[in-house]
Amino acid sequence: MAVPDALAGLTAIPGVRTAAQLGAAPASDDVLAVLPPLAGLLPGGALRRGTTVSVRGATSLALALLAAATRDGSWAAVTALPELGLAAAAELGVDLERLALVPHPGAELTGVLSALVDGFDLVVLGPVAVESQLARRLAGRVRNRGAVLLTMGPWPGADVELRVSGRRWHGLTPDGYGHLRTREVVATSVGRGAAVRPSSVRLQLPGPGGAVAAGEPRKRRLAEVAG
Repeated sequence: MAVPDALAGLTAIPGVRTAAQLGAAPASDDVLAVLPPLAGLLPGGALRRGTTVSVRGATSLALALLAAATRDGSWAAVTALPELGLAAAAELGVDLERLALVPHPGAELTGVLSALVDGFDLVVLGPVAVESQLARRLAGRVRNRGAVLLTMGPWPGADVELRVSGRRWHGLTPDGYGHLRTREVVATSVGRGAAVRPSSVRLQLPGPGGAVAAGEPRKRRLAEVAG
């Protein structure tokens, strides 16, 4: 399927529109903003246009990366994530008015993904296996279009890889009563090139009210345990 045909097919789906149809002018900035707690994970503290970011371990982190950009007027699309929770996305700060969903791309994944990269600033791809040759071709398209591709899972040649570990829920009493309120995680970033150093940040994902927040400093947590 040719890309223009794929794009036409996407726009025929109820609720799916491209940035061009909506009259959104392409942003001239080279970067897309992220929420302050996430800035320490990315080179320059933002999502650089034309890059591919592999997110491993938490769909919520990928959604949180959309929040600031969609609030600032950018458009995002999510594909191959049929169980995506829109309520959770909204709590994380995503502007749902600027989010398009293609839950089941089917056999035309390549055409669908290419069309989304052509029409949106940010594209989230669910956990699907992609061959190295196809990954390189799609990454080239992302660079040429100035989009940002966020993949759920490994991606050959990703510019940045984010991993989530050390999950720990808070809110229950020692007896097991109460409500789960926040989840503390450690997010680690690894970038390509010797100049990009690995970095880790503690996050509350979700934090109070469902939004992402900075985690408590390790020294403070140790002091509380010692006290």
